[in-house]
Amino acid sequence: MGDGRLSSFKFFWSTHKWVGIIIAVVVLNFAVTGFLLLIKKQVAWIQPPENRGIAVNTFGVTFDDVLSACQSDPTLAVQTWEDVDRLDVRPGKGILKVRTANRWEAQIDLSTGEVLQVAYRRSDMIESIHDGSIVADWVRDWVLPAAAVSLMFLVFSGLWLWLEPAYRRAQRRRRSA
Repeated sequence: MGDGRLSSFKFFWSTHKWVGIIIAVVVLNFAVTGFLLLIKKQVAWIQPPENRGIAVNTFGVTFDDVLSACQSDPTLAVQTWEDVDRLDVRPGKGILKVRTANRWEAQIDLSTGEVLQVAYRRSDMIESIHDGSIVADWVRDWVLPAAAVSLMFLVFSGLWLWLEPAYRRAQRRRRSA
């Protein structure tokens, strides 16, 4: 057995171990937050369930009505459109979802303008944890691709660590036979 094989094995063993320990945190984050995002429609704590409006595919409200409806509930903390993050229109369910800057969601009936539900929405925060953007955009843009490369390294170094000793044993068996 040459020194080259042994030193490459030690290098891959040591590197594989430390990359594995570091990347385990990232993989655990992906697994937990990914699972929560998969079940978000079934768990009201993560994302509020969707209501249905009185009439579907009917638009009886204006943007001014939507803003007034949001201003009527102090939980939403909406004074102007600056406090609104996004609007999500669901004509097939007869509702309009208003997501506020403070992560609350109001569901408004599209035909009457009545507020059907106000609830805290955690799914957007969980998604930003999942993709790393909760820390900074550079985490999503640089750290997560590096994590993907690290996972590929773990696969290939793991294969090397598994195959290389098997190859050495097979060589020894051939020499002794």
